[in-house]
Amino acid sequence: MLMPKPDRDIIARRKDIIGAMQAIVPGEGVIADEDELRAYDCDGLTAYKQLPLIVVLPENTEQVSKVLKYCHSNNVKVVPRGAGTGLSGGALPLADGITLGLGRFSEIVEIDYQNRCVVTQPGVTNLGITQAVEDSGFYYAPDPSSQIACSIGGNIAENSGGVHCLKYGLTTNNVLGVELVTMDGRIIRIGGKHLDSEGYDLLGVVTGSEGLLGVITEVTVRILRKPETARALLLGFETSEKAGDCVGAVIGAGIIPGGMEMMDTFAIQAAEDFVHAGYPLDVEALLIIELDGPDVEVEHLMGRVEDIARASGAVHIKISTSEEERLRFWSGRKAAFPAVGRITPDYICMDGTIPRGQLSYVLKRMAEMSERYGLRVATVFHAGEGNQHPLILFDANEAGEFENAEKFGAEILKLCVDVGGVLTGEHGVGIEKRDLMGEMFSEDDMKHQQRLKCAFDPEQLLNPGKVYPTLHRCAELGKMHVHKGQMKFPDIPRF
Repeated sequence: MLMPKPDRDIIARRKDIIGAMQAIVPGEGVIADEDELRAYDCDGLTAYKQLPLIVVLPENTEQVSKVLKYCHSNNVKVVPRGAGTGLSGGALPLADGITLGLGRFSEIVEIDYQNRCVVTQPGVTNLGITQAVEDSGFYYAPDPSSQIACSIGGNIAENSGGVHCLKYGLTTNNVLGVELVTMDGRIIRIGGKHLDSEGYDLLGVVTGSEGLLGVITEVTVRILRKPETARALLLGFETSEKAGDCVGAVIGAGIIPGGMEMMDTFAIQAAEDFVHAGYPLDVEALLIIELDGPDVEVEHLMGRVEDIARASGAVHIKISTSEEERLRFWSGRKAAFPAVGRITPDYICMDGTIPRGQLSYVLKRMAEMSERYGLRVATVFHAGEGNQHPLILFDANEAGEFENAEKFGAEILKLCVDVGGVLTGEHGVGIEKRDLMGEMFSEDDMKHQQRLKCAFDPEQLLNPGKVYPTLHRCAELGKMHVHKGQMKFPDIPRF
């Protein structure tokens, strides 16, 4: 994995840069001590580490604007960082770049029940939004497993999902507006409290852009009324094929559960040992299917899903009879990642998405790969969307195991693309999948995507080295420029 070579001139000017940043963000807003910088040397993808040039922790949008304006004028790279829980290396620092931490942006600005939205700073946690409105019967739907720690700004950067996104959508379906600071320091607003905007869908462009287009300093999200009733079924199957068939049969019957998750036997055992959720240990695959809505509707659909499960070969069926039991069913799934962490020195958490109909085939192929690589794998699925999270277990202290795990992970992601899926469902590309982008996109595809980045960041100073295996100069791509008041795109093909 290669990153751009550090700019020695920038490193030589480190003292001047520190002074300039301290003038913009006084007090404890600039971190330059080597030991203190180590807290920022990676994100959740801990296999790769790099000390940043410095870390800057602004407190308001004006400071962010001034920091970016200085960096733009002085050719200093910037890596935006939220809570640092990302799993694709999107917040990996640069030796010649400022890491811009947004942890101080931690307040909810406004709760607007009439428009069913919350205006919040990007450092507020995902779960924090729900906690702010739940006493009034509302919640924020996307719920990644890291929701207790991950920030809403980071969720937008990666277009995060969660166990309830099958019915209620990913982050992109629940964000209404953002305040964005561009690399040259301009502060712009995209969207707002209204449901839709005229013109180009720039909000859709920014969501999932992985810190390459701008720095988000405020977010407006949609909140929903809590459903009247929510109940869950715990379904065990002798084979993953039968569990996969059940997933397809439920969706094919026109039923859209609030959540539908799948775990393989290894993940089941690890989660049960960790939280004692009541999972059966004699099955190869487990489905958790949650139905929500009016009480009479949920009661009717529970019966239909139970019938479908029996017809699909379920050997274990348990239906939650209380809110406590429903939450216990989910506790194992939510704790799957730390549960696996208890039984292995290291693991890589992958993220790829496949068509639902390929679930059993992909699981079978991954089992074959596991034998071939000599590495264990535990898999959890957002089964309804086909978003899979294989956890590849290894020991970094054993020579060659990390490299072997990386090869295993790359082969899984290539398989996802081969069966009609995509490289990522919610973790982003970052550096983890960057060099696999060619498996999914042609060179022309990627150049066209980079033309969009050039419109926001012509000097390529925001988070360089991420997402694209080759960083093209904007001039090569047909840099947007203004000539006599008119925008021109000299080298972009016309369609």
